Amino acid sequence: MKKEKIYEGKILGLSIYTGKIEGRQVKREVIEHRGAAAILAFDENDKVILVKQHRFPHGYVLEIPAGTLEKKEAPIKCAFRELQEETGYNAKKMIPLITYYPSIGYNAEVIHCYLASGIKKMGELQLDEDEILSVVKMDLKKVIRMIKNGEIQDSKTICAILTYASKKKLN
Repeated sequence: MKKEKIYEGKILGLSIYTGKIEGRQVKREVIEHRGAAAILAFDENDKVILVKQHRFPHGYVLEIPAGTLEKKEAPIKCAFRELQEETGYNAKKMIPLITYYPSIGYNAEVIHCYLASGIKKMGELQLDEDEILSVVKMDLKKVIRMIKNGEIQDSKTICAILTYASKKKLN
């Protein structure tokens, strides 16, 4: 496939690929993204640690902590970093939960979801200059209800919570 880079931004790029697939001429517009790590974590009272974050153009969204991989950063390293930056918590271990493509077909992004264990509050939030968020703690059953009611619409949160719940046979 021939690749033509159309745009390169801070966290994503846009390329047009042209070539043949199974003998047919195709043209694909692809958003290129380094990927992200997302973390399902429970505090010392067994509450899910969420963040209420402003996500333009949707406004405030309730979601699990997450962030974009730095260049050449391993997803698990990103998970440890983002949990600490967005919540002030550190984890002893990150257990792979699910990896998925949030927008397959036009977006190369892959999201790696982890279950954090050995959680301990270590300090204050270390937010990027343009991040607007606060930490929210909630009972897992309430989070599941909010997903089922359509109150939580963030894909990484839905995937991580429902995967965890299905593995624990909670839903």
